Amino acid sequence: MRFDLLTLFPDLFESYLQQSLLKKALDRGLVDIQRWNFRDWATDRHQSVDDKPYGGGPGMLLRCEPVFECVEFVQRQAPQPGRLIMLTPSGRTLDQRLVESLACEPRFLLLCGRYEGFDDRIRQGLAPLEISIGDYITNGGEVPAMVLIETLIRLVPGVLGDETSSRYESFAESGQLEYPQFTRPREYRGMSVPEVLLNGNHAEIARWRETSSLERTRERRGGESASPAVSRTLSALVPPPPGGQAGADDGSRREPSG
Repeated sequence: MRFDLLTLFPDLFESYLQQSLLKKALDRGLVDIQRWNFRDWATDRHQSVDDKPYGGGPGMLLRCEPVFECVEFVQRQAPQPGRLIMLTPSGRTLDQRLVESLACEPRFLLLCGRYEGFDDRIRQGLAPLEISIGDYITNGGEVPAMVLIETLIRLVPGVLGDETSSRYESFAESGQLEYPQFTRPREYRGMSVPEVLLNGNHAEIARWRETSSLERTRERRGGESASPAVSRTLSALVPPPPGGQAGADDGSRREPSG
């Protein structure tokens, strides 16, 4: 999977590219990341790429010429054109379903904005997929681009050490949140690991995990704001008894689906 990062600040990615799973994926050739600076397509001696908005208002906008020319040049740098994505607060909110729909594509061009954003003719003329990482504002599109890269490379075969990991994480397929997990010691400051996880009974462990996952999802992602996937999942969940706790197995919970 290849990412072309189009940005005013390519050096912001320097440390990020040298860390953890991403570095291993780059070293093994599973992922390729190239960085491009909009200023390289500026035409004046100051390398200006922004200007004041028509109609007045605060801040500066990235101009059409350097962005269009940068995108057109970068698209020609590989045999297959990449999926153009603009990181913007007004885009479609990133979720796991969107990530999985994109994961089959081999190449992406990520447009990272700055200042007050892009001249809207960039959106009109280049027709990028617009993606937001949430209803809040960051200083630029670089950090959202990192978030998108993180979510996508986890689905590239060979990147994760355990290929089953992504199937059991929060939001995988069903939209459920992941069940609670524990490691040693068995007891810490009065808090104990649930006994069901220690008895070696895989069927009981699977049942506990499924129930805990469903109840956590209902508590934290239920209600009117729930996604369609979560709503479908929660429709099968029996309401807990008064005073019930997530993970408690009183015989009223459904069997694990898998």
